[in-house]
Amino acid sequence: MERAEVLKRVIGILTEAQDIRRAVEAGEEDDGPGATAGVATQLLNEMLPSIKVPADASPQEVARVVAVALGPALHTMVSGFSLAFTSLAIAHDSGRTDVSSIEVLQQLALEVQAGTYDQGP
Repeated sequence: MERAEVLKRVIGILTEAQDIRRAVEAGEEDDGPGATAGVATQLLNEMLPSIKVPADASPQEVARVVAVALGPALHTMVSGFSLAFTSLAIAHDSGRTDVSSIEVLQQLALEVQAGTYDQGP
């Protein structure tokens, strides 16, 4: 999965989580914030590779195989959530009251779509 797609999915997960929270607070939904687990699980299933470990592998070999296989995907996902968190934190810390968190995430999604974050770790 490409970096931009991961960033868009992260933004989608955060946006959906906010929608679910608002619905729960309004008494409109019983699933609670855990309902986003489906979206997050789908992202994990699509991003994380299948790992094959030899039956006779030592614990150290298993750890190495898992780290090599999962490292890049986890790095990309963590980077996506970090970018979204930072964007929200900057808006909050600067005292912006003219935009909602959903609007911050929408702006971030537009920047991702425009290729602003195509480069980097």
